[in-house]
Amino acid sequence: MDVSQTIETEEDLLTCLRISFYHPQQHCKGLYSLLPLGVRSKHLGDESLRLGRDPQSCTFALADPRVSRKQLALRAYRTADSPEMLFALQNLSQTVKVSVNGSALDFLERADLPNKALIRFGEYEMLVVKEAGEAKRRFEVELDVLPVPPSRETGTPEPSALPVADTASQLAVPQPEVRVPSESDEALFLTRQPTIFVNF
Repeated sequence: MDVSQTIETEEDLLTCLRISFYHPQQHCKGLYSLLPLGVRSKHLGDESLRLGRDPQSCTFALADPRVSRKQLALRAYRTADSPEMLFALQNLSQTVKVSVNGSALDFLERADLPNKALIRFGEYEMLVVKEAGEAKRRFEVELDVLPVPPSRETGTPEPSALPVADTASQLAVPQPEVRVPSESDEALFLTRQPTIFVNF
């Protein structure tokens, strides 16, 4: 067999995750100073992408002491019945809940991501949009910042576990006392339903 048929070429269309951030105080806090905004980065399919405040242990870091050292992880996978690259998100924080499209995730819980997902943790909103590609071993990530909350566009309600009814009232809600986030083991990737992970 020709080796060129088994190795991806630069011409292969890579799946791209477009991740857009919003925080109500982003204009004055420098929260995104550690993020490579507006640049497409390539990642191996078997890489777990971590987001948190620690740039040493996370792929992408937020300059915010209220974010857990390791807040969440994104991981690509494939199933036996689909050639498409899929993604799942896992909450790595013991102190800050993460929600996906309004469903809250406790520590180490995970959720499969649809092609468009609204992710919330603390006061952050992340809109993740997947653009499908053909490559099987690699994918791209592009980060940017939104001027308005993406929840306005998606109409996604707050998770039922949180007392806030809408985005506009978030600024008036008293914030809980800030605690130092605990460590987590991002190697544990729990599933709610059976999923076949295929090595890339």
